[in-house]
Amino acid sequence: MTRDVKRLPDAELAVMQALWACEAPAGRSDLEGVLQSTHPMAATTLLTLLSRLGDKGFVRSEKVGRSARYTPLVSQEDYLAGQSRRFLDQLCGGSLSTFANALCSSGLTRRELDELRDLLNGGKL
Repeated sequence: MTRDVKRLPDAELAVMQALWACEAPAGRSDLEGVLQSTHPMAATTLLTLLSRLGDKGFVRSEKVGRSARYTPLVSQEDYLAGQSRRFLDQLCGGSLSTFANALCSSGLTRRELDELRDLLNGGKL
């Protein structure tokens, strides 16, 4: 069962996505490399966001010499599962049929809907 994972602000989520994309533990320069094309930010901003993520229990930092290495404490899968459940409960009133109708009306392609059907039926992509 997935623990209750709080929703992150966009900037913190971007840092977590970069961390999830790196091999753990990751250094600041590793994260900057991932963030460079989508969410460029000053080193001080990145360090502040990493500190906040640490305070929230999402990231563990470990000093290595004069720098730090960062390890995610919440997996991408757990975060996504928690946010999906929150979305279902808050925006769809917990109704799977409301969620499914919204998903089908969201502009997904026939192929994407077929992939979703396969996943729901226990198949692999």
